[in-house]
Amino acid sequence: MPTPLYRFHCTNGLSLVADLRGKRLPSDALMRFHAERIALDLMRSDDRADWSAWHVEVYDAKGRSIWRMAFTHIRDSRFTA
Repeated sequence: MPTPLYRFHCTNGLSLVADLRGKRLPSDALMRFHAERIALDLMRSDDRADWSAWHVEVYDAKGRSIWRMAFTHIRDSRFTA
């Protein structure tokens, strides 16, 4: 069975940071970890003061949304650590 391809898009409903390449990952746990990493990298690379409306949304190879997490949840669990 081939390793699934995921695309990780970040948006606040107005702006979009699209993942055009995607990443192949062998498990749901690694997909979620990578999604959090994408969000953290974006927050660290951009000096916006307010990320409260942003979320990372993961899509499968067929373009279906399969997982979503708010940046505020990621910030609470990862930035303060």
